[in-house]
Amino acid sequence: MRVSQVMTRNAECVRPDASVQEAAGRMKTLDVGSLPVCDSDRLVGVITDRDIAVRSASAGHDPRSDRVDKNMTPGIVFCFEDEDAEDAAKKMRDKQIRRLPVLNRDKRLVGIVSLGDLAVETRDDKLAGRTLEEVSEPCQAKR
Repeated sequence: MRVSQVMTRNAECVRPDASVQEAAGRMKTLDVGSLPVCDSDRLVGVITDRDIAVRSASAGHDPRSDRVDKNMTPGIVFCFEDEDAEDAAKKMRDKQIRRLPVLNRDKRLVGIVSLGDLAVETRDDKLAGRTLEEVSEPCQAKR
């Protein structure tokens, strides 16, 4: 099964120059813990609720003026919409992430695939279970 068959289309993005407060508000509204960071429809990063807590709030930064691009997770992990869902699950396991931005071959954001998408849409309990188990492992346990 291809990623395009299981992903959530039209993923919401936040701009790199948006405030951390705006990103947190959008996360609250969407009930999600991460957002792709896009310059137009080009993926430039991801910001998570943990990024906001660890990089911004814990340092005492003002969420109204602190920018997303100063707090987002460095390095972009993504998959392509025409990849096999198993390959996307492997990336999620290897990088211990629960949501993976999905790009087309022009490298434009077209969606996001989550552990839930893999579990529900593929109907592959082993794939979903193994991915969840490895994503949830403490980092020091992985070798």
